[in-house]
Amino acid sequence: MAHIKGMRFFDPHIHMTSRTTDDYQAMADAGIVALIEPAFWLGQPRTGLATFKDYYASLVGWERFRSSQFGIKHYCTIGLNSREANNEALAEEVMELLPLFAYKEGVVGIGEIGFDDQTAAEEKFYRAQLELAKEANLPVQIHTPHRNKKEGTERSMAIALEHGLDPGMVIVDHNNEETVKSVLDRGFWAAFTIYPFTKMGNERMVEVVRQYGPGRIMVNSAADWGISDPLAVPKTAALMVMRGISPDAIRLVTYQNAIDAFAQSGQINEADFATPMLIDQSEKFNGNTILRGGQQPRRDASSLLIK
Repeated sequence: MAHIKGMRFFDPHIHMTSRTTDDYQAMADAGIVALIEPAFWLGQPRTGLATFKDYYASLVGWERFRSSQFGIKHYCTIGLNSREANNEALAEEVMELLPLFAYKEGVVGIGEIGFDDQTAAEEKFYRAQLELAKEANLPVQIHTPHRNKKEGTERSMAIALEHGLDPGMVIVDHNNEETVKSVLDRGFWAAFTIYPFTKMGNERMVEVVRQYGPGRIMVNSAADWGISDPLAVPKTAALMVMRGISPDAIRLVTYQNAIDAFAQSGQINEADFATPMLIDQSEKFNGNTILRGGQQPRRDASSLLIK
């Protein structure tokens, strides 16, 4: 923590629905002041349209409130995840639902969308959502596949260009060393997920920034219900400090670039999180607070005693 004291961070891809309030507290303590939560799949298939509606409502409602109770500004992207696009009958219904949420306050993009198994159905709904992003004038957050990543990344970018999207409005996520050059050369934003055992480690991330510089590169955690780390962004910043990356470069890849990319939505005003938010944890959302049974707010996350 000493290496990053006083620094502020923006995590542009983290699935807080899967995390606890303790994670929010730790993130706030580490300097995370804002985040983006992309819509994604829950680990098992949804079986009806109402489950999507409730999930999207939670991203613009309860989760936004819960984040505010720890002084973190919450934004989200709305989309049909590529994995769930393969249930075509349900996906068609979801496409009718998406415009009802794409224009809501706090929605900064369409995402995360793209490819998983690179099926025809995934491409069909990826293309449909690119058109929605164009209509709504929102950035696009692309999920690149875990398998055949290079092929999937190239395909995702080519289709986005075919649909007439400005590469500057498209954030290509989950990059690695074999995709980054092509993404940057084509003018897209290159996001990197620091995720244990898979995707990218933060030592590799340091070398990527050293080789390519900080322009149009951003770091995220994509922390979810799997083995993941919601402090991946500040930890990466600390490692960069230790490895001699300049403060300006660190600020760009862990804070400013994400703001610049997603502020094109018209929904992000840095002034909203430039100074500490006033927190009243007795506030309620639909009659509910983050406190239970007379609990008092936990103030010191590093304390040994839990009172």
